Amino acid sequence: MSLEFAVPVQSTGARPPVQPGSPELLRSVFRRHAAGVAVITAQGERPVGFTATSLTSAAAEPPLVSFVVGTGSSSWPVIERAEHIGVHILGEHQRELAGRFARSGADRFAPPTAWHEGPYGVPVLDGVLAWLSCRILARVPAGDHRLIVAEAVAGDAAGEGSPLLYHGGAFNGLREV
Repeated sequence: MSLEFAVPVQSTGARPPVQPGSPELLRSVFRRHAAGVAVITAQGERPVGFTATSLTSAAAEPPLVSFVVGTGSSSWPVIERAEHIGVHILGEHQRELAGRFARSGADRFAPPTAWHEGPYGVPVLDGVLAWLSCRILARVPAGDHRLIVAEAVAGDAAGEGSPLLYHGGAFNGLREV
């Protein structure tokens, strides 16, 4: 069985048409979707982490979150074996931190990144709007990614500021209307 997206082949001249059912179609659609920015961390031989825009609240009872991680990510081998992970909600003042955790090859936990060991040995980033320590319940294959489902077991939502958003391929803050 083959699946194909129904996409009108209509060009405004601004962008070339995108191949139906392609990864580029998905990326171009989700560039139009504003998403909150989070950093996921875990502790292996050394701490690892990555920027995620796929974080979602999955259930209230029990308190579950979900996100995806690429199996080609440098963080995946640690996440694959970890029992607990950290989830950090970034503020708009943390664009540089989001960029650091999104870059390949960066030493994400070196200065100026401020962090400490939190509950269950999870690396907790300082100065975030909110954070959770979560126990991983499932790693579900999803193409070249894994969907992680985790239960919140500790955390703090006392940070101040406005959330950082990802939209149109860039980190943004909220605008007053």
